[in-house]
Amino acid sequence: QVQLVESGGGLVQAGGSLRLSCPASGRTFSLYAMGWFRQAPGKEREFVAAISRSGVTTYYADSVKGRFTISRDSAKNTVYLQMNSLKPEDTAVYYCAAEEYGSWSGATLNENNYDYWGQGTQVTVSS
Repeated sequence: QVQLVESGGGLVQAGGSLRLSCPASGRTFSLYAMGWFRQAPGKEREFVAAISRSGVTTYYADSVKGRFTISRDSAKNTVYLQMNSLKPEDTAVYYCAAEEYGSWSGATLNENNYDYWGQGTQVTVSS
């Protein structure tokens, strides 16, 4: 098993930036493709970004492309989500997730493929 704990959320004005972190503990980090998802009040959880086990391939939702960057640091067993040019519609609880034995060079956008989830961190963007 792997344990995920998100941090870095908070309140920021529109146009600002935040960096979310999600350290993974328990098993070898390279076994997992990683993803970020979010859930706004009254809405279903949606895909935000994903990164392959190798760290070479990344995917983004169209709504965040060009503003958000996902990365992973194998030395720190941590996945990050750098969020720039934040908008009020980015307000949500953000979750990181791990897909065990995911593709080395790819990643999935489907939340049903992820095996482990963190507890979430709140991001609030004021206008």
